[in-house]
Amino acid sequence: MTTSGSQPRPPDDQERDERSHATATAVLLAGAAALGGFLFGYDSSVINGTVDALKDQFDLSGFAVGFVVSAALLGCAVGAWFAGPIGDRIGRVKVMLLASVLFVISSLGSALAFNAVDLTAWRLVGGLAIGAASVIAPAYIAEIAPAALRGRLGSLQQMAIVLGIFAALVVDYVIARVSDGGASGTFPLGGDAWRWMFASAVVPAVMYGVIATTIPESPRYLVKKHQTARAREVLRRVMGRGDVDVKIREIVRSIAEDRPVHLRDLRGNRLGLLPIVWVGILLSVFQQFVGINVIFYYSSSLWQAVGFSEDDAMLTSVINSVVNVAFTLVAIALVDRIGRRPLLLAGAAGMAVSLGALTVCFATAPVVDGKPDLGAAAGPVALVAANVFVASFAATWGPVVWVMLGEMFNNFIRASALAVAAAAQWIANWVVTTTFPGISGFSLGLAYGLYTLFSVLAFLFVIRAVPETKGRELEDMDQLAAPRARA
Repeated sequence: MTTSGSQPRPPDDQERDERSHATATAVLLAGAAALGGFLFGYDSSVINGTVDALKDQFDLSGFAVGFVVSAALLGCAVGAWFAGPIGDRIGRVKVMLLASVLFVISSLGSALAFNAVDLTAWRLVGGLAIGAASVIAPAYIAEIAPAALRGRLGSLQQMAIVLGIFAALVVDYVIARVSDGGASGTFPLGGDAWRWMFASAVVPAVMYGVIATTIPESPRYLVKKHQTARAREVLRRVMGRGDVDVKIREIVRSIAEDRPVHLRDLRGNRLGLLPIVWVGILLSVFQQFVGINVIFYYSSSLWQAVGFSEDDAMLTSVINSVVNVAFTLVAIALVDRIGRRPLLLAGAAGMAVSLGALTVCFATAPVVDGKPDLGAAAGPVALVAANVFVASFAATWGPVVWVMLGEMFNNFIRASALAVAAAAQWIANWVVTTTFPGISGFSLGLAYGLYTLFSVLAFLFVIRAVPETKGRELEDMDQLAAPRARA
């Protein structure tokens, strides 16, 4: 053991401490940025507990319910589309602050809505914030994370999303339980319970804005704006004794020239776009077309439709969310160990099997009083299959797609390409969310059969077209090749 009079610790110990400090700093910065994902999950899922109350309050048809629920997703597409170019112009951190303000406005407006029309408008505003956060957080995390940690730190975005979903469902459940009459009833402090569900999002929205003021700007954005000294300081905080000057030169080389990025920079010889941009778009579309958000937007209503009470349906939704959180931790542990492609393949297979089981359960259930009756045997099978589906998605496609979208594009096109891919994701989400009430009203078996088909197609797509990005520096992403090109 050493004493106060001992010789200084060897340099390797000092370097180890500096490296640990740098890693901790990178984790903290990534976690702060990922809080936007928490709001993303919270705001998009808080409506779950309000669906039936809104239907009764505003006398909405099944199609109208689907449109109100999915309205935020149209705003998401717009927010995602413009967040990248705006982030390139004013910086990642300022976009986070703007998203925080929009979250607050949307939450208060939704809580005070007079009818379905203005509620839809406020949900659109919230969608702008969600879309912006969905682009800026993974871009920022990828740009401050060392290559060896980038997968795990990028997964923090998805962890924040699932924690936001979990928190929203728990808050909805608690508000419904303490209110006289459930979500449609009166909250103890006055007013409709469902209004308090929307208003609860103000708290994390304000926290997001406050925390965003404490984090530094992305070093790659700073280099693009010729603020090299500030970029060097940020890199020193997250790299420790790593060669910061070499990293600066790599960033400069990858940026190539300092000019505004336009969508024309994404043009290529594959149906008008660069092949890697199509990979990002299709990853985003398949992530949604497997139907995951049906679970998080409609699960309470869905389980009530097959015979559960409101309390039991909401509790089942909370259990789904706990599974979501637990298996996202699995993804964080594995993404930098075994790579992105193996996780995507395993997840697609797991989703195909579990969705196939749900398809059989719903398609073969007898219809009683206009609703499918799962019965004593099929009911537990459907519950298990739903949780296996959530687990398969949470451990793979949920976080891995966001990790890849944040890292797979080269530095010059990253923000704009990510914006296009995220916009495609939100449009796909909107299509699924809007059509589910109508398709499920006709046949739940048909709805889940379609999601099963897309899971199989996702598996084939990964085999054929998705490259591995594990361990690559962001400056080397322009050298990626599709699997068949390497064969």
